[in-house]
Amino acid sequence: MPEKIEFHFKSPEDSPGYLLGQLTMLWQRKLKRALDPLDLTHTQFVLLAALTWLSRSSDAVTQVDIANQGNSDRMMVSKVLRTLEDKKFVTRHEHPTDTRAKIIRLTPGGEKVLQEAIITVENVDLEFFAPLTTDLSTFNLKMAGLIAKNKDQ
Repeated sequence: MPEKIEFHFKSPEDSPGYLLGQLTMLWQRKLKRALDPLDLTHTQFVLLAALTWLSRSSDAVTQVDIANQGNSDRMMVSKVLRTLEDKKFVTRHEHPTDTRAKIIRLTPGGEKVLQEAIITVENVDLEFFAPLTTDLSTFNLKMAGLIAKNKDQ
């Protein structure tokens, strides 16, 4: 019976989605091993980095700002930020004009762990993507293009 099922792609290696999924799992596995000693998940790292980038241009970064910057689910961001607050990496304060919003700030401990995590993650990325050598810029441009094209779908 399975022989009658038709695929557009003749093998998994012909499917960009399959390959992207496999590559993502391998990359995430390496990141997990690298971030475990810092007591951070990759998602926590991404939210801390987003907070830091956004804080460079605003003193009132909200959970919604962080979610929007990373194309993330707002409820998930809220839960992860609570965990980061429990770890004393961020603080959450009431917004002065929007009672529904929380202003998020990095703590000194959060700054320290984020700096270590940035070095760790960037080293993992450099090692993991090293086989792309000079094609890395093109690879990044193509990924950014796919993200932009599919962002609001």
